[in-house]
Amino acid sequence: SDGPAAAFIWKTVADPFAGRITMFRVVSGCLKADSTVHNLTKDTPERLGHLVLLQGKTQTAVPEIKAGDIGAVAKLKESQTNDLIADKAVAFTLAGTRFPEPVISYAIEPRSRGDEEKISTALHRLQEEDPTINYTRDAQTKELLLAGQGQSHIEVTVAKLKRRFGVEVNLKLPRIPYRETITAATEAHGRHKKQTGGHGQFGDCKVKFEPLPRGSEFEFVNDTFGGSIPRQFVPAIEKGIQDARLRSFLAGYPMVDFRASVFDGSYHPVDSSEMSFKMAGSLAFKDGMSRARPTLLEPIMDVEVYAPSDYAGDLMGDLNGRRGRIGGMDSRGVTTIIRAKVPMSEMLTYEQHLTSATSARGSYHMEFSHYEEVPAHLHGKIIAAAKAERGHEAAEEV
Repeated sequence: SDGPAAAFIWKTVADPFAGRITMFRVVSGCLKADSTVHNLTKDTPERLGHLVLLQGKTQTAVPEIKAGDIGAVAKLKESQTNDLIADKAVAFTLAGTRFPEPVISYAIEPRSRGDEEKISTALHRLQEEDPTINYTRDAQTKELLLAGQGQSHIEVTVAKLKRRFGVEVNLKLPRIPYRETITAATEAHGRHKKQTGGHGQFGDCKVKFEPLPRGSEFEFVNDTFGGSIPRQFVPAIEKGIQDARLRSFLAGYPMVDFRASVFDGSYHPVDSSEMSFKMAGSLAFKDGMSRARPTLLEPIMDVEVYAPSDYAGDLMGDLNGRRGRIGGMDSRGVTTIIRAKVPMSEMLTYEQHLTSATSARGSYHMEFSHYEEVPAHLHGKIIAAAKAERGHEAAEEV
C-alpha cells in the first residue's frame, strides 16, 4: 500500500436510482474517500465521493481502500470501464481489457412513441456497463441498430431496457443497405417549363451519365461552354441530380458510382431560376436512368468462422449455399478457421444456424468488405420487397 494511489476501473453498472456505479481495483497505494484523483486515460480530474466495499448486494462504506482490494464509488463524471484513476505522481499505465467486436445486429424500434427519446439514453448507460454492445443509426435505412455477441446477448440487453429503464422495444432483422448503380453510359435531356400568371419557370439541361469504379460514389462535372447555361445555375442542376439519386430509380436505394457531366442547355433571361434548373436536373436524371441499364448492388462481408475441424466440410458447403466465396482455411489446434466473402443478406440468420450445426461450439466474426452487383435472378424479388415496404410505411403515415 506504499506509493501513490492508482486504481483500474474494471466494470461500470448503470443503476436507475443510484446512477453510474464504478467498480475498481486498487493497484498501488491507498485510495481515500472524498478526495480528488486524476483520470490518466482521459487526462481529466475526478472527484471521489463515498467509497464502498461490495459483498453481493451489501455495500459497506469505508474511509479508504488499499492496494489489492476491490471497491466501488458512485457518480463519477468522466471515468469509465478500462480507465486508470490515480494520483498525478503515478508514472505507469495499464493496458485495458480488449473487448470482442459485436458480431450480429438487430434493428430495434420503440413500442410506443413515448419511448423514442428514452432509448438512446438507456442504451448509452447500458453500453457503459457492457462495452461489447454497440448501437448506431444507419444513415441509409434510418434504423437504430443494436449489435452484440449473439441473439441471446441482444435479447438480454432488450430485457434490461424494459426491467431497469421501462423502455420496451421490438426486435427485427435489419434492412439490407442495398445501393443502385448504372452499367452503361448515356446522354439525357431535362427540360422544366411552366407558365403561370407573372413570371414562368424555365430550365433546360443536357447531361451525360457514365459508370464509375466501385466506391467512387458520385461525381459532377460542368462541361458547358459559351454561356449556354449561366454559371450561377449549374450548382442547382447538381442539387437536382443529387436529390434524385438519393431517392433512386429502381427500388428506393441511393444511386452511386456514376459521373454526371452537364454539357449543354438553354435558359430564359426572365423565367430561369435556381429552382427551375434544379427541376431540370432531376428530370435529366430520370430520363438518363431509363437507358443507363441500372442495377442493384449488395454489401459483401468478410466472414471468419471458427469451429472444430470435424464441422469444416459442412460449414464450407453451407457458406457456398449462401452465395459465399471461400477465401481460405487455417488450422489452430483442433479449430479450423474458414475465411469467406458472403453477401450480407445471406448472413442475417447465420448465428442460429452455426449454433445448431456445431452444437454451440462454433463462432464467427464479420465486417463490411465492399459492394457487388446483385445476381440478375434476385432483382425482381428485392425490388418487389422494397416497394411493398415503402407502401406499408406510407399507409402507416396516413
